[in-house]
Amino acid sequence: MDATNRVTAGAVRPKGGLLVGLARACHPGPTAAVTLLMTALAVSAGHSARGSVLVGVAVLAGQLSVGWCNDAVDARRDRAADRHDKPVVSGAVTAGAVRAAALMALVACVPLSLSGGLFAGSVHLVGVGGAWAYNLVLKATRLSWLPYAAGFAALPAFVVLSLPGRAAPAWWVVTAGALLGVGAHLGNVLPDIECDLRAGVRGWPQRLGPTWTRLLLPAPLVVASAVLVLGGPGVPGVASWAALVVAALTALVSALLGGRCVRLPFIASILVAGMDVALLVGRGGLIA
Repeated sequence: MDATNRVTAGAVRPKGGLLVGLARACHPGPTAAVTLLMTALAVSAGHSARGSVLVGVAVLAGQLSVGWCNDAVDARRDRAADRHDKPVVSGAVTAGAVRAAALMALVACVPLSLSGGLFAGSVHLVGVGGAWAYNLVLKATRLSWLPYAAGFAALPAFVVLSLPGRAAPAWWVVTAGALLGVGAHLGNVLPDIECDLRAGVRGWPQRLGPTWTRLLLPAPLVVASAVLVLGGPGVPGVASWAALVVAALTALVSALLGGRCVRLPFIASILVAGMDVALLVGRGGLIA
């Protein structure tokens, strides 16, 4: 083995243990947030303790599989971009281990999802499958927004469809989820557009460019907030109106100031999405 090969081999040697490396590679922040929020939504929607746990575990398995799949697929591109914040590049875990973990999580996600019923489980699996399609193919196409829209719409639909009696999810819940997904896609990609373009990744936001993506980002997030406040039954309360105003101001200010701080719109999109999910959880009993 020559010096170059020794350096390469050392660069991918796991550091800190396999489990630590896998935990860092699963996109732990979004994975934990989505799992906890969907579990909370299951509780507020009327699931039993057992049903809420099953929803949470199924969502966790799906999110783990997607996160690991993303890092495994992007490993070569991340190395070329010198992304040492990525566990595979830093040597915290090997690409092969991440790939194996993604497949095992995906396999586990199937029976866990179907435990909520055939239709409910199939809806969740379609959302997870869309996220895999994004990682494998659609990320670099004009349809890069579609898996995000489908995946975010599928999550609350899965929660409702797995309720006893198999109620149908309300239209405004699924619509708001899809809009949140589009906003999440724009916000997630925005900080990395320049690097993506250099790597040849030309998804929808990359084709729009950083300026247009930043200016467009508030639209789906604010519309999602409006759908959640106005779309459900009954008259919105003061708290709902206040959340809508705060969401709109947060999104718009971040879009205007995002040219100076590229991560500001991304952070704002997380805050607005959090407020939207809080609205959704607060109306959990009405989402069916």
